[in-house]
Amino acid sequence: MINYFNFKKFNDKYLITNDFGRHQFVSFDTLKKLVNGDEELDEHEYSSLKDDFFITGDSQHAYLEKCTPYLRDAKSHLFQPTSLFIFVLTNSCNLNCVYCQAQSESSIKKGLMSKEIAKKGVDIALQSPTDAITIEFQGGEPLLNFDTIKYIIEYSSSVNSVKAISYNLVSNLSLLTEEIADYLCEHRVQVSVSLDGPDYVHNNNRPFRIGGGSYEAAIRGIEMLRSKGVELGAIQTTTKHSLNHAKSIIDTYVELGFGSIFIRPLTQLGYAQDHWDKIGYSAEEFIEFYKESLNYLINRNSNGILISEGHATIFLTKILRGFSNNYMELRSPCGATIGQMAFYYDGNIYTCDEGRMVAEMGDSAFRLGDVFSCDYNKLLDSGVCKTVCSASCLEAIPGCCDCVYQPYCGVCPVINYAVDKDLFARKTNNRCKIYSGILDYLFDIFKNKPENVDIFKRWIV
Repeated sequence: MINYFNFKKFNDKYLITNDFGRHQFVSFDTLKKLVNGDEELDEHEYSSLKDDFFITGDSQHAYLEKCTPYLRDAKSHLFQPTSLFIFVLTNSCNLNCVYCQAQSESSIKKGLMSKEIAKKGVDIALQSPTDAITIEFQGGEPLLNFDTIKYIIEYSSSVNSVKAISYNLVSNLSLLTEEIADYLCEHRVQVSVSLDGPDYVHNNNRPFRIGGGSYEAAIRGIEMLRSKGVELGAIQTTTKHSLNHAKSIIDTYVELGFGSIFIRPLTQLGYAQDHWDKIGYSAEEFIEFYKESLNYLINRNSNGILISEGHATIFLTKILRGFSNNYMELRSPCGATIGQMAFYYDGNIYTCDEGRMVAEMGDSAFRLGDVFSCDYNKLLDSGVCKTVCSASCLEAIPGCCDCVYQPYCGVCPVINYAVDKDLFARKTNNRCKIYSGILDYLFDIFKNKPENVDIFKRWIV
């Protein structure tokens, strides 16, 4: 018997994939034989397709015994309770980024998370039945509320006795001081800084609210944290202005000693949606930028400089290892509530970071509850959680269930809702086109430039 699979024409071959994330490039003749049954396949084709679970073989029991661990790996995120808890400490910021997703032109009220709300949020996070959680500090600019960051770290450490807790901070670093840096180092807080490339790109995208670029402040913060041994990552966001600077963006990351760069497209939320005509671009334009970036990264790696790309690494882990690395946006169902929750500064709790961004735009559709009246179980049992989960199961979504990239992809009902006013995308949207375009290019490299696959393998070690 043949196992269920999807396929797509790929130049002179056909790419076939199955639920385990296994793939092969086959001829039209082989595809026809596979669809019609396995009787006419030659011994080599039969053996290869059976090894990759496209053919079940004679014994259904033996097939199930063999493939079960691989399906468990591919869906490993389903066995993990909520592990990421985002604390939005304020929606105020000293920067005026052109694409800010944490604010919208409809945002009026600004505020700081109180210690009372922070305490109740930590209590809920510690109720998650998992051995390890991550508490992530976001904003606005979270360092505007550093006292509450300290309170969350010290309170959670004092009441926790069984879980491993990791702390992440997402910051522009402009408010970083020696005292704050020492504290982050002492408490092993991992830091992610927004860095969009060289000064002429970064300053265009991320100016201070009072005027002037924030690049020098970011570099000063990076150097200070590095000198103290703080674990540091960087976040890149692509605007229309970025599209002509792929190589210089990557060179900036290399020069600053980063071992990876996440080439991220804009998300149509907050200011980015309000100003899309000025800073946005088509999916096709982003894919060309991404291809140029990936080719340049491969070139740098070929010349002895190890730097990986984030989207590629997530996809390659699934393609080459058959393992889900639990990136919330690229899993089925998505990570909303069951993978992450966002505690807003006012005590309201949202499905995810994107859910609270939609609330900033004036729509609280993705509000799960609040820290005063809910516990972890009540949040998981909410209708909002169940709705978003059911709307993000690729295996049941028309257009996704029969896509060749279904084993590797994910959908975001929140972004669908923000853009199309529907949890289900009404058409092939920009996000789908971007992910499909990235995967098209990765598989093109697999097929036509196999010498680069060794570089990919190094990225996922």
